[in-house]
Amino acid sequence: MKPKFETVELLSPTGGVIELKVVKRGLAQARPEPVDRNKPAWIKAPLPTGPRYQALKGMVQELRLHTVCQEALCPNIGECWTHGTLTVMILGDICTRACKFCAVHTGNPKGLVDPEEPKRVAEAIARMGVRYVVLTSVDRDDLEDGGASHFAATIRAIKEKAPGVLVEALTPDFQGDLKAVETVLAANPEVYAQNLETVRRLTPKVRDPRAGYEQTLKVLAHAKRVRPDILTNLASCWAWGRRRRRSSRPCGTSGPRGWISSPWAST
Repeated sequence: MKPKFETVELLSPTGGVIELKVVKRGLAQARPEPVDRNKPAWIKAPLPTGPRYQALKGMVQELRLHTVCQEALCPNIGECWTHGTLTVMILGDICTRACKFCAVHTGNPKGLVDPEEPKRVAEAIARMGVRYVVLTSVDRDDLEDGGASHFAATIRAIKEKAPGVLVEALTPDFQGDLKAVETVLAANPEVYAQNLETVRRLTPKVRDPRAGYEQTLKVLAHAKRVRPDILTNLASCWAWGRRRRRSSRPCGTSGPRGWISSPWAST
């Protein structure tokens, strides 16, 4: 089935309206579970409600922010936001890639970047009073540096507005552009992270063709080599494929000292 494009209108920083064609919710497909089986109690997510949830929702709307929680249709948004936790997603809500598991819109933003976004993100972090923030973004293959300079500007804005906050930069792979990686590292995040998503065997089936297992590892290894003082974090999803007798080691990959491996359960 070919993806169905829809037209969306975005307001440019100059005040003009730009029309873009996107695939709403990417290529992710609804996969209804069988109704004839009971679900375990731990899998039931609470309804998104309560004063803290409403406060975060209001702040996100007021500051015109994007979050992974909303754009990726995360079922845990009610639980996380009730505890005052969210993941900020910068560089817009349209991704230039189309990973098969992701519900973020897919399209070509045509170089559109909001230069005021770093200030608004920093304001949100300062208001929340958190000690640790994970900053991520959509892939922006339409930009020359993949959005690295915007990422770095956001990190610096956070550190200026909220001194003492630890920042984890969960960046795109920048198509393997190591100079872009160094641009982000120059902003001095405490942690530099990459999403590996799955094992090497399933990478072609799960991720966009422009992503790559070795490419992700190359980016993270370069970050550690250039800035050994910065921790590196490698995240992956579990339960892809569901074949028995496969290695239970995260990604089947080991990294140099200073790497953190963070498995995430797939949904």
